[in-house]
Amino acid sequence: MSVLLEVCVDSVEGLNSAIEGGAQRIELCSALNVGGLTPSKGLMVLAAKMPVPVYAMIRPRAGDFVFDAASRDVMLADIDAARESKIAGVVLGASLPDGRLDVDLLADLAKRAGDMGLTLHRAFDLVPDTSQALEQAIELGFDRILTSGQAVKVSDGKVMLRRLVEQAQGRISIMAGGGITPANIADIVAETGVREVHASGRLPVTSLDEALVQFGFSARQEYRTDASTVRKILELLKNLAA
Repeated sequence: MSVLLEVCVDSVEGLNSAIEGGAQRIELCSALNVGGLTPSKGLMVLAAKMPVPVYAMIRPRAGDFVFDAASRDVMLADIDAARESKIAGVVLGASLPDGRLDVDLLADLAKRAGDMGLTLHRAFDLVPDTSQALEQAIELGFDRILTSGQAVKVSDGKVMLRRLVEQAQGRISIMAGGGITPANIADIVAETGVREVHASGRLPVTSLDEALVQFGFSARQEYRTDASTVRKILELLKNLAA
């Protein structure tokens, strides 16, 4: 059975590299260095023209996933912008102060998304009861859950991922993400049974422009989506399916 590769990007350059490498779906963000924030409408409009489905991250700020009424209004407006941009779906997540899913807020966001595709992001990795949260995600109408198996790195969450796949029983897709690389992708798929994986395919790039670094316009080291890394992950997935 084939495994789908989703690639997360936060720039036009990253988007183009992901498509060049063969990404089968895109998670579109800004600020991947903090786990991804809502992309600009301009980037969403451009991404909608790509030959693969694009899902926009809906996250108004860095930090936790506990959102107040003002942030709720921002997220609803961002979902409207995503729909107007004609992209395929949105990536959502919201928590209560104790880490459980904020079901009421997520229901409002999902309702606003209408017939767009829905991914529950890694706010799921902070919940105290994954079994409960999985059932809530299904009831809310999510198509998939992006999770590292509640580990910082997905390679350490394989037991939990397998448990989630077994509980889901095909009712919702469990998408493994959080440190997917060509070196670990085969083991993760084989040991968990996931049929979707999420990777950045990014490599470190050191800035050689001292002025940009000194003025704070660029970090000394950044990470950029690498088409060859995306292509390598895709090739490994195809070999697993052969």
